[in-house]
Amino acid sequence: MEIRKIDKQISLKRSIDSGTEEQRSAVKAIITDVRKQGDGALLAYTEKFDGARLKGLTVDQAEVEAAYADLDGELVSIIKEAAVNIRLFHEKQLHPSWMTSDESGTMLGQKVTPLDAVGVYVPGGTAAYPSSVLMNVVPAKVAGVQRIVMVSPPDATGKLPAAVLVAAKEAGVEEIYKVGGAQAVAALAYGTESIRQVDKIVGPGNIYVALAKREVFGDVDIDMIAGPSEITILADDSAFPDEIAADLLSQAEHDPRACSILVTTSQALAEAVSLEVEKQLELLPRKEIAAQAIKEFGIIYVADNIDEAIDTVNQLAPEHLEILTENGIELLGKIRHAGAIFIGRFSPEPVGDYFAGPNHVLPTNGTARFSSPLNVEDFQKKSSIIYYSEKKLTENAEKIAAFARLEGLEAHARAVEARFHKK
Repeated sequence: MEIRKIDKQISLKRSIDSGTEEQRSAVKAIITDVRKQGDGALLAYTEKFDGARLKGLTVDQAEVEAAYADLDGELVSIIKEAAVNIRLFHEKQLHPSWMTSDESGTMLGQKVTPLDAVGVYVPGGTAAYPSSVLMNVVPAKVAGVQRIVMVSPPDATGKLPAAVLVAAKEAGVEEIYKVGGAQAVAALAYGTESIRQVDKIVGPGNIYVALAKREVFGDVDIDMIAGPSEITILADDSAFPDEIAADLLSQAEHDPRACSILVTTSQALAEAVSLEVEKQLELLPRKEIAAQAIKEFGIIYVADNIDEAIDTVNQLAPEHLEILTENGIELLGKIRHAGAIFIGRFSPEPVGDYFAGPNHVLPTNGTARFSSPLNVEDFQKKSSIIYYSEKKLTENAEKIAAFARLEGLEAHARAVEARFHKK
């Protein structure tokens, strides 16, 4: 890995992949087809893109039961325990509706209401991502969403991975459909004969899924357009080079555009980690992907002191931040921008990906400067409540009317004054 001194301006911001003109046109065409032809379009595209000729889209109870039978019992137990950990964490994010009142009888407040229906997209085909199911479904259930719909592309035999179905059942999903790609996003957004439309779509996918989510946003809500995975590690000479290298590679193996960055106050550590990364790369099954990511987006920064190192981390605003320093917990208050913060050598990033409880759907591409991990509030909406008393309106009517006229809105002023013209 390249080693360099701190630059004045550092950023891991990469251009968001907005797709080619051909990809954007293809997505728009698919959405139009689904809106016009419904299930027929979904079945046709599933055969075209996934090689599966389906008679229907719905996953039935027999398929879910078969998934439990197919999956190793120990793995089922692990999924169940992870689901419990994730639920317990997200339950702490719940905030109730509230109301305040004063002596005049005026009441002001906020009503918190769960969304009616949420669609969860789970990548599939040749891979299985049960963690994606849990991280997207569990906070929605905790928020009180009554209808959660999961979509995922089947393999060529028309099946979804057993682990995905088990995770869906453990998380509480009742509707599961075998459909993926832009066509699945269109179905969730606009509805078909089999799939009723939802209010929000969450979950990761390929470029076609991302472009489709962007296209339907406004008709429905979406979680985010996420970029490739990122990790930044803040370390001093107390850290272990082999552990840092392993953690950097844990993100590099995701995607050729993944970012793996070490910020350290130790030149010796920087050099040892660089050598260790090259050594461990040779042993990775996904070596080619990880090697390209390390070459293009991997770097080691050496800072003069810990304050310069922390400033660099805040400029990067990474998706994942590991703090591997002596007394790392004492640095937490100085970290302003990071999606998830892992402190200490026994908190490697995969702990958060799968098991600890906090959500692994995190802001990428520097957006941790202003956004947060997926959470319970993403599946709720808030309504303001205003119950003004006669006394309060009498006291403030002239002020409100004056404010309305300041903005040139005479009807607004008269709407207030009309309350006092009765005989």
